[in-house]
Amino acid sequence: MPDSPHHKAGSCAAVIAAGGSGTRMGGGTPKQFLELAGVPLLVHCLRAFAAVPEIGPLVVSTNAEYLEHTRELTARHGFDHILVVAGGASRQESVANGLAALAPQVRETTLVAVHDGARPLVEPELIRRCLAAARQHGAAIAAIAVRDTLKRAGGGQHPLIAATVEREGLWQAQTPQVTTFALLHRALEEAAATGFIGTDEAALLERQGFPVALVPASTSNLKVTHPEDLSLAEALLMKNHTLPRIGHGYDVHRLVPERKLILGGVEITHRLGLLGHSDADVLTHALCDAILGALGAGDIGHHFPDHDPSYRGISSLKLLAAVMERAAAAGCRLTNADLTIVAQQPKLAPHLPEMRQKLARICRVEPERINIKATTTEGLGFAGRQEGIAAHAMVLLAVQPASS
Repeated sequence: MPDSPHHKAGSCAAVIAAGGSGTRMGGGTPKQFLELAGVPLLVHCLRAFAAVPEIGPLVVSTNAEYLEHTRELTARHGFDHILVVAGGASRQESVANGLAALAPQVRETTLVAVHDGARPLVEPELIRRCLAAARQHGAAIAAIAVRDTLKRAGGGQHPLIAATVEREGLWQAQTPQVTTFALLHRALEEAAATGFIGTDEAALLERQGFPVALVPASTSNLKVTHPEDLSLAEALLMKNHTLPRIGHGYDVHRLVPERKLILGGVEITHRLGLLGHSDADVLTHALCDAILGALGAGDIGHHFPDHDPSYRGISSLKLLAAVMERAAAAGCRLTNADLTIVAQQPKLAPHLPEMRQKLARICRVEPERINIKATTTEGLGFAGRQEGIAAHAMVLLAVQPASS
């Protein structure tokens, strides 16, 4: 498989704080794993940071109970190179654990961006501006100027207004928050030694007397905390995305003796196998064609011609991986795929779950995003006569806008 486009070295690093339990969201699932337009919030964050060339090492600090789940999730979406560590009892401890994991990979002067795993709509451009401001001032945070009138409440079950707070000069803090490894490490160590708990990294730096620059952000960089926030985030995401793309793929290969039968990357015991220049995996070929069709990029024969010796006997999963790299370069990701295998023999139902797992891993989606069906032709046609196997594929690609 080609190297992941996310795997690169940069001059900065990032810690994604994703250790929350999500109790305010209800339902029991930590909010960083909830899906937004079919993709977990955490993965949206990782994609934004991966789109910034300056960002190198990435660490996710997650709830200890979900450590393996987070590793599986990030790997499934193409982030198998990042570090995933257990967080602590507080956000501050989780950031400290993430920073400790970065220590072997960075220098004292390396800029480290800390971001909430529940802020899925962060734009790469905002990340870049925070990094630039931190280079100039030593530390910087994304924030928005307070627009609404603020009231200070009194005590009691039904509090009354105690005072109106002057909003001039007040800013609402967001993430990312960026400073050097050395400054953040020092601030975290001092806070731990004195028992101080800060609401964010900027609070720790302020306490040490370090200046922190404010980088104007947007209300769209919201933190998903309550159920209604997820609906708002989805509306904002859809507003900023172009229409999805649909693609259809169809392929057929002849059945012959002395060839392996491989479908969806799974080798199936059978007296006949599929004839082709590659491994002749008709199902994966149909999926490749559907994705290329959605991209408007021709077909599998154009990209992987059967006269090229480098593709002789190649696993079609490698071809699919290359097609997915092309989709990612075009700003597209697979939303879902519906696949149908047309074969009289052998019985394929027992093999469908494994096919689903293999294809989902290459496509960097959850297995439930890949639906595979098998049908016969009741003995009719070439498939019914067991002369060949055909496959159909329909895909939906989501298109993300190019970042500025």
